[in-house]
Amino acid sequence: MSGNKIILVAQKDPNQDHPKQGEIFRIGVVSKILQVLRLQNANLKILVEGLEKVKLTKITEQNGFLQSSVTVIAEEIIGKEDELVILQRSAREQFEEYVKLNKRINTEVLSTLSKLSDPLAFCDTISAHLMLPVDKKQEVLEINNDVKKLERLISLIAYEIEFFKADKRIKTKVRTQIEKNQKDYYLNEQLKAIHKELGDEEDEISRLSERISKSKLSKEAKQKVESELRKLKTLNSASSEANVIRNYIEWFLDLPWKKYTTCKNSLKYAQEILDEEHYGLTKVKERIIEFLAVSMRSQANSKGSIICLVGPPGVGKTSLARSIAHATGRAFVKVSLGGLRDETEIKGHRRTYVAAMPGKIIQAMKKAKTSNPVILLDEIEKMGYDFRGDPSSALLEVLDPEQNRVYSDHYLEVEYDLSKVLFVATANTLNMQRPLLDRLEVIRVSSYTDDEKAQIAMKYLVPKQLVEHGLKFEEVKISDGCVRDIIHYYTRESGVRDLDRSIAKIMRKVVTQLLLSKVDHIEISSANLSSFLGVRKFTFGEIEKKNSIGVAVGLAYTEVGGDLLEIESVVLHGKGHVKSTGKLGDVMKESAQTALSYIRSIAPSIGISPEIFKEKDIHVHVPEGAIPKDGPSAGIAICTSIVSALTGIPVNRTVAMTGEITLRGNVLPIGGLKEKLLAALRGGVKTVIIPKDNVKDLEDIPQNVKDVLEIKPVEIVDEVLKIVLTKKPKPLVPEKSVCVEKKSQKILAKAH
Repeated sequence: MSGNKIILVAQKDPNQDHPKQGEIFRIGVVSKILQVLRLQNANLKILVEGLEKVKLTKITEQNGFLQSSVTVIAEEIIGKEDELVILQRSAREQFEEYVKLNKRINTEVLSTLSKLSDPLAFCDTISAHLMLPVDKKQEVLEINNDVKKLERLISLIAYEIEFFKADKRIKTKVRTQIEKNQKDYYLNEQLKAIHKELGDEEDEISRLSERISKSKLSKEAKQKVESELRKLKTLNSASSEANVIRNYIEWFLDLPWKKYTTCKNSLKYAQEILDEEHYGLTKVKERIIEFLAVSMRSQANSKGSIICLVGPPGVGKTSLARSIAHATGRAFVKVSLGGLRDETEIKGHRRTYVAAMPGKIIQAMKKAKTSNPVILLDEIEKMGYDFRGDPSSALLEVLDPEQNRVYSDHYLEVEYDLSKVLFVATANTLNMQRPLLDRLEVIRVSSYTDDEKAQIAMKYLVPKQLVEHGLKFEEVKISDGCVRDIIHYYTRESGVRDLDRSIAKIMRKVVTQLLLSKVDHIEISSANLSSFLGVRKFTFGEIEKKNSIGVAVGLAYTEVGGDLLEIESVVLHGKGHVKSTGKLGDVMKESAQTALSYIRSIAPSIGISPEIFKEKDIHVHVPEGAIPKDGPSAGIAICTSIVSALTGIPVNRTVAMTGEITLRGNVLPIGGLKEKLLAALRGGVKTVIIPKDNVKDLEDIPQNVKDVLEIKPVEIVDEVLKIVLTKKPKPLVPEKSVCVEKKSQKILAKAH
């Protein structure tokens, strides 16, 4: 432009010092320069007056400057007078409210507005005093008619008014939240309130929100977490309540919601893993393979599966569970339940408690990091209960396939799906609550035979201990006979834990000798075994040296497998009392009473005078009194011991027996037959008496055990006495019976 006129247009990016053609707006204003002031910092302050609106039509660059042809834009007044009056009044009223909220605007502009009748000049005045971004003001400038310009200004003023009101509301909230002793946190609280009002989030809140959006939470869980996150935004980050809510949200986000591990659906692979990691246990592995086969086939409709491996300690229940996880490609987590008495350990604590946490099941899911792991519930029968609740009852919901789809932990307070989890429980006995047992698929893991122990030692235990003690195979040589001597003379167990510890003890001494004596290798044999393990702890294959009166050998099943029970009875002068000692349980005490009642009912037929029960006391004792003993399987052994004591007939020392007795002398079936037969084999027994109803269980007994032991099934106590007593009792013949017999003989003689 010529003279003191200049065309002013705005930049799209105010930070650009040398804008190009596309970096400036095309609508500008022809302005008249009224005054130029030179400031101290070499900058110029120019006062201009806008004259008319123009459009840049052709922009060129010459000598580093932008030049353009312009076209004057004529603004139109198209609104009716009444309409314009209403719009101007509305705009003026809103602008007055805006000026009241924004203290930086001079109120004199209001008097200027009241004198303007031209709607376009009115709009330009308001637009000039609004604190709007450049692009918003440019938008108003480019509107060419008065009605649209007024309407746009009204909407912009309304937006700015709401902004100032929100700002005022934020400051009011901050002032009410902060007490006098928290003034140091004022700026942080104000910033937090601003973030809340504008929908923005702080770094931690943003991180949690992002994790929530990426997680596969259920609908209910997502609503719960988002609700807690909204609470967290309003709290002081240093408050204790904020820490509680933060931990709660973290638990939700750490759980594997709908995150599954790809399972291996190969039965052949599963069979190879089980055979590789466990020797023997044929029936058990066959049952596990069947279980996995059904699970794989019905995977789509699976409602969850619960296996319970029952057997004595050291037989490999836990390692079998690990092998199941290995064979199926699932994560493995172990949950120990032994001694647990508080049901909140299972179901979690309510969040009203200090230091509340989820239960062990939810903790296991977090540790597994997948929704379909194998969870081992170890020693499930050893849970107790007291005033804090019954944890075994709390497990019912976990282990019920009909309920664990919607499992509810007290801490989470939302439903969590456990239906894809493969639960494996272990127990030494089935001594647990019936409702809990009803939910378990019981698989019995029996004791090992000596041959199986020897194979396990040579294939697994010895190589493992060599590695753990840093030994090479050529440095140590252990013979098969040496391993069998360890089994016979240094261990007496159903599993292989003591055997493993004995081998570890040998390896420690071997390492010590190798370092001290500088030898290349050490050979361990039966001859030098005592130098590594000390004197023999047990005697193998040795029974009583002579037959004894009143001493019978019973067989019992305990938590550590089968065991021999020597039951002793003596007859004393007294008044017919019966005394039982040896820390016997209620069941064994009842067996003793039942046996005595049966003996009294048949006393004359086995050579016992009924008067003896009035004149003598009977004392029944089971040695090793410190060990609790109970169970329905010692009836015939107690009966035999008492009969031997009353008749004075010795009991065959090579015979052991198991079976319960009734008042009629019937022998009832028992459980744990395999463990009892193995205990008899370890104790050097030659003949074992079992109830006839247990003959069907002999199919599960290893053939080498049946080849060594003579197994005799019986139905009544008379059969037991015939086998176990060294001679047959001589019946008593009452005098009345003799007279009747002689009289009948005379009658027959006369008849002839």
